[in-house]
Amino acid sequence: MRHKILNDENQKTYALILDSGDEVMNSIMGFAEEHRLQASHFNAIGAFSRATLGYFDFDIKDYKKIEIEEQVEVLNITGDISLYKDQIKIHAHVVLSKKDGTAHGGHLIEGIVRPTLEVILTESPAYLLHEYDEEIGLSLIKIDSPT
Repeated sequence: MRHKILNDENQKTYALILDSGDEVMNSIMGFAEEHRLQASHFNAIGAFSRATLGYFDFDIKDYKKIEIEEQVEVLNITGDISLYKDQIKIHAHVVLSKKDGTAHGGHLIEGIVRPTLEVILTESPAYLLHEYDEEIGLSLIKIDSPT
């Protein structure tokens, strides 16, 4: 993976270029850990040789996996990076297009890049925290209301 900083003012913006064979979630996590990111958001386009998506089933409070075992275009990945119990957490959703133009989407669990993935990642000057919501069964970003 290669990267270049695009903005170094109060918020930094990076371009991450992933190559064939890179796994997107591990690559972004490694970058987030190396740069100690605590609050960021990112978008990406490119292509995968295969991917695993998830659909959150509220009744069972877990993700049902959707396996995509073919070359697909990544129409968009949208995600954020935050902290949960002092650990970096990445939450991303993806829309993929198969060769017949049908689209598939969901929570991005894994994506194997082929031939490239272009990620634009913007770090916020503040940090975000996740907190587990027992009723929903997910950890969600917590934003305190101003007093």
